[in-house]
Amino acid sequence: MTQCPLCRPENETVLWRDDHCRIVLVNDADHPAFCRVIWEVHVKEMTDLDEREQMHFMAIVFTLERALRELLKPDKINLASLGNQTPHLHWHVIPRFADDAHFPDPVWAPKRRAGLSHRVDPSALAALLGRYLASAIH
Repeated sequence: MTQCPLCRPENETVLWRDDHCRIVLVNDADHPAFCRVIWEVHVKEMTDLDEREQMHFMAIVFTLERALRELLKPDKINLASLGNQTPHLHWHVIPRFADDAHFPDPVWAPKRRAGLSHRVDPSALAALLGRYLASAIH
């Protein structure tokens, strides 16, 4: 789809990729460790993938969660697959902290406070993902 922003990305910070998907760091001032796992081919739903592809995709989502938990020690990790506005299969993996701008509400809710920004070093996260994903996927 030529109109899909996930099919034609601009200025992405790609942390990891393979032939099927990529992990990007989202540019979000309130949640700088917010990541997105994006399926490379334009499909809308998890059930558009075969079982092997589904397992591969979710292994990457879960591995990203593990890496973010290890690096940042968040209070919670939010996993979300919505796609209502961008119907291209992707998952949001968002470390949450009790002192972030929206906690305990979703990151898309109105802010409750200014919040503290919990940053991640993209190169450290990319290196950890590379190590973890080398053994997590085949």
